[in-house]
Amino acid sequence: MDYDQFIELVRQRAGVSASRRLDGMPLTDKEMAEALTRVTLQVLSQRISGGEARDLAVQLPSPFEEWLRPEHEHAEPVDVEVFIQRVADRAFVDFEAARAGVKAVFQTLREAVTSNEFEDVLAQLPREYTALLDESE
Repeated sequence: MDYDQFIELVRQRAGVSASRRLDGMPLTDKEMAEALTRVTLQVLSQRISGGEARDLAVQLPSPFEEWLRPEHEHAEPVDVEVFIQRVADRAFVDFEAARAGVKAVFQTLREAVTSNEFEDVLAQLPREYTALLDESE
């Protein structure tokens, strides 16, 4: 899956229009999907081990490798609500928009990487992350 395909799937799945930005910055819906993807991957890189973040990045197009660059080798354990709030704060969107974005990014990751790699990522996260993915649309 290439970069444009990934972002387009996130845009469609999240359904978060650029008008949802809390700071009023004018963005297109594609730019909103890019922001949600970038921030979600940055927060994820803090939540999983550095090695796992690098393993995930290898299977994704540029610039995802940069977005997944870990700040620390050890994972920082946070529950899914804190994860979503961090995405909301960094993307300048409300909690529900961030939740939709995180879910869309994880759904798209599941399709973009091998099933073994996605399972390795999920193995480092509490079960509540999988529950978020399993929620009906």
